[in-house]
Amino acid sequence: MEIIVILLIGGAAGWLGSMIYKGSGMGILGNIVVGIIGSFVGYWLLGKLGVNLGTGWIGAILTGAVGAIVILLLLNLIIRKR
Repeated sequence: MEIIVILLIGGAAGWLGSMIYKGSGMGILGNIVVGIIGSFVGYWLLGKLGVNLGTGWIGAILTGAVGAIVILLLLNLIIRKR
């Protein structure tokens, strides 16, 4: 059951991040991967800044979206340079 929740939150965070940061579309699988990795990046980054976006599912999705935006920004910077 936990893996389903992780996939749902990751997918929602990745989708939200891709809607906010307009870049190349990655599809549903790409959104899930970016959202899950973005959640780790978001929790680390926002923890360093002392920012808390809430608790529960909404907080997790927002934090993951912030991390997903950071990852999408970095990916577009790396890919564009090549």
